[in-house]
Amino acid sequence: MAFEYAVGLTGGIATGKSSTIMLLSLHGFRYIDADKIAHELLDIHSGTIALLFGAQYVNDGKVDRAALGKLIFAEQEKKAALENYLHPLIYQEIEKQATQLDAYRHPYLVDIPLLYETNRYPIEKSVVVYAPKETQIERLMKRDGFGEAEARQRIENQMDIEDKRLRATYVIDNSGDLKQLQRECARVKDEILEDFKELHK
Repeated sequence: MAFEYAVGLTGGIATGKSSTIMLLSLHGFRYIDADKIAHELLDIHSGTIALLFGAQYVNDGKVDRAALGKLIFAEQEKKAALENYLHPLIYQEIEKQATQLDAYRHPYLVDIPLLYETNRYPIEKSVVVYAPKETQIERLMKRDGFGEAEARQRIENQMDIEDKRLRATYVIDNSGDLKQLQRECARVKDEILEDFKELHK
């Protein structure tokens, strides 16, 4: 059965999901990366993307993700159209990989930025990587070179990070420095392993 040992991992833009996944993988957690799957599927289905949104968003069979991102974050209808097409394909691939990882009978992570928004995945436990919204904005401006208005628009297109925090089974607070994040990952690693030990006695 897919997702039996899965723990969903989510957060907001620039809360530090990638750093958290890297640290938790050092603690022995395998993981599935929904963003990586989405990027691969975009290129595989670049012909459909060109038909849906225009040939200017595809160059040499590869989707111009930066240009497409500007479009979909500015127009909700376009964003919905992309999600309606792509999300079922992403789900199929994640389910396939989850079935393989369940065979190890050890908890693993499924990194899904829109875990709560799509409400598609039958995953009972979840980790939220948390940073306050103002910290997200600062990091996004620094990381991607956005102005404050564009950074806010990107962040406000997602569910509020405070709402995600309330839904989480485990919260990793990444509002500080790397040392804090390392401590938080070690703490949550122990909690996850203990919970799954109890579940599968």
